[in-house]
Amino acid sequence: MHSAMASFHSKTAPVFQKHYTEPSCRYTGINNGRIGIKGCGKSWRINIGKTRLFKGGRGSVVQCCSSSSTPSAEDQRVLRLVGKVGLREKPEYGKDQFGCLVNEYGWKVRRLVEEDGEMRKVAQVQAQAFHVPVALFNDLFFEFFQAEVLSGLVYKLRNSPPDRYACLVAEPASETEQEVVGVVDVTALRDEAVLQHLGGAEEYLYVSGIAVLNDFRRQKVATALLKACDMLSILWGFEYLVLRAYEDDLGARKLYSNAGYSVVSGDPPWTSTWLGKKRRVVMVKRSDLRE
Repeated sequence: MHSAMASFHSKTAPVFQKHYTEPSCRYTGINNGRIGIKGCGKSWRINIGKTRLFKGGRGSVVQCCSSSSTPSAEDQRVLRLVGKVGLREKPEYGKDQFGCLVNEYGWKVRRLVEEDGEMRKVAQVQAQAFHVPVALFNDLFFEFFQAEVLSGLVYKLRNSPPDRYACLVAEPASETEQEVVGVVDVTALRDEAVLQHLGGAEEYLYVSGIAVLNDFRRQKVATALLKACDMLSILWGFEYLVLRAYEDDLGARKLYSNAGYSVVSGDPPWTSTWLGKKRRVVMVKRSDLRE
C-alpha cells in the first residue's frame, strides 16, 4: 500500500526545473483560477514548456483553470508539478492544505483538518450513512460503530503518507456557514485484481466512504466530492480512479456513471449465492490527467 507515487514523467513531459532556498514550499489552493504557492524562500523557478515563473518573495501564483472548467493539458501539468512540490515533506494538516479543491454547486471541498472536533464530525457523517439499524439497543450500537469509524480515521491519518491518503470534506461555500455535510476517502492502492483493468498502470486512487448527511442529499454534494477526487488525482499524478458500488444500488451507480465511471468487473457470483452478500461492481474512471 505504501509504495512510491506513480510517476508522471514521459518522453513528452515538459521541462521542469525548480530551485528552493527552503524545503517548505507548499501548494495552498486554487482561488479565482490561480494556483497559490507559499513558503518557498526568496527565490524559486518553475519552467514548464513555454511557461516560466520567477519569484523573489515568499509566495506567488500561476494562472490555472477555473473551478468550473476542465483543466487544460498545460494546467494539468502545472497541477501535477505543484502537487509534487507540496508533498516533499509531510505538511501540517489544515484547511489551507490543497486549499479549496472544488467550489461548485454551492459547496466547497477541502482536505480534512486534523483536529478533534472535525474528525468526530466526519466520523458522525460516515457512521450515519453506513450504520445498519438493529431492533434492540440501536443507539448503543450506533455509538460503538461511530467510535470504530473515528478510530479507523485516526489510524489512517497518523499512518499514511500525505500523498497516499486524504479525507476530503464538503461544506457550504458561504463564508458564514461552516458545517461538514459530506465526506469521501481517497487512498492510493495497487490491487492486482483491479490493475489488470487499468492498461498498464502501477497503482490507482481508490475512492471510498463517500457519505452525505441526510438533510443535504440530492443537492450535488456527492458530485462536488467526486470532482474533488478528480482534482486530487491530477495533483498526485494518478491516471485512474477506482470505486466500488453495490450492483443493485442503481442510484449510486447512476451518480458514478454521470461522473465518468464505468463498470469493469464485479464480485464473483458465488459471493451472493453462497455467502449471501450483496454483489459489488468495480467502476473505473480515467483521470483528466494527460501526459
